[in-house]
Amino acid sequence: MYMYFPTNYVWSMAVVASLNNGGFIDDVDKASRPVLEASQNGDDVGTELLYASWQGVADRLLAAAEADESRGWRLSAADKLYRAALYTSQAERLQSPKWEGRKAAYQRSIDLLLRHIALAGVPVETVEVLYHGDDAPEGASLPGYFYRAPGEGPHPIVVMWNGLDSTKEMMYTSGFPRELARRGISTLMMDPPGSGESLRMRDLHARYDTEVWARSVVDWIEQNAAGLEVDPGRIGLVGWSLGGYYVPRAAAFEKRIALAVAWGANYDWAAVQEARRRREGENPVPHYWDHVRWVFGAVDDADFLAKTKNMRLEGVVEQITVPFLVTHGEGDRQIPVSYAYDEYEAAVNSPKRELRIFTQEEGGAEHIGIDNLAYVGEFTAEWIAETFADGA
Repeated sequence: MYMYFPTNYVWSMAVVASLNNGGFIDDVDKASRPVLEASQNGDDVGTELLYASWQGVADRLLAAAEADESRGWRLSAADKLYRAALYTSQAERLQSPKWEGRKAAYQRSIDLLLRHIALAGVPVETVEVLYHGDDAPEGASLPGYFYRAPGEGPHPIVVMWNGLDSTKEMMYTSGFPRELARRGISTLMMDPPGSGESLRMRDLHARYDTEVWARSVVDWIEQNAAGLEVDPGRIGLVGWSLGGYYVPRAAAFEKRIALAVAWGANYDWAAVQEARRRREGENPVPHYWDHVRWVFGAVDDADFLAKTKNMRLEGVVEQITVPFLVTHGEGDRQIPVSYAYDEYEAAVNSPKRELRIFTQEEGGAEHIGIDNLAYVGEFTAEWIAETFADGA
């Protein structure tokens, strides 16, 4: 992986994600060079400085986009707004949950992205999915973006879940929903409890029994299938990073799911936490322990560990009875590659199971293939299209 910040893996991931998702190298260099020295002080120190520097570039892009739009140059404006949203999103992801500016920064990433979508004419609409979780307030809903595949339906639909620290905005900028649309598949990008807008704006926290989220989402799809032009009998579920735990768990117990993809094999996330307490492997975000307590609504570390002690897939993956794809990078510094083999071998009741390990030589070897995300995404999109075509 390209280490723009040679001693700082977490900050460098933001650079790589931006460059792989449509960012410009000149933009990213202008945003990152002023904080190069600060990056040497560890992951946590200086994240607000990083946000300010990246936001400066986003501000200049916004001003340029507004000048373009005033001249009627909608597509040029849309492109600049896309990059401004991308950089804002990546910089916000690295901030402490305790930072007072976090909600405003996240809202800004949403606003910029929606302005891009409107100007570019992308077939994406915002949706609200009624959430049936017994730990949620009455009437709570989960926010999402629906990307409609072209042509007459009904189309298959893939539900995308993110992980510990990503957002539905990052799902859009990954380009993966566009790849699915090219193959005639619609996408529902969701912020499940504990992530994105659900966490930041609605205080909905993650839980280990993710079939609860899946039930709410599948109910919503069935109720709205005609208007969405989707086939409720062909619902796929894809999750990256911690979503690689969320998805297999949901697919094991929500039997209306037609196929499942673990984009990163989080086979034993509870064990990963113990390893991180021993400082083994890399963390996905700065301020890690503050972040995980925030995600799970835990009052302290002991409460967090209690809430996540069941986040293991041994004995769960065996109950998946639909096609199942596991992808993993051989050089993943966060989640051991051995988990991918464990997860694949355990999926004995899947009628079509496949394991794809991405190597250092080909790219996609880092966590969720962030070093070559489009390559991993294209393979995954092809597998999904092939599997739906085969009758899943």
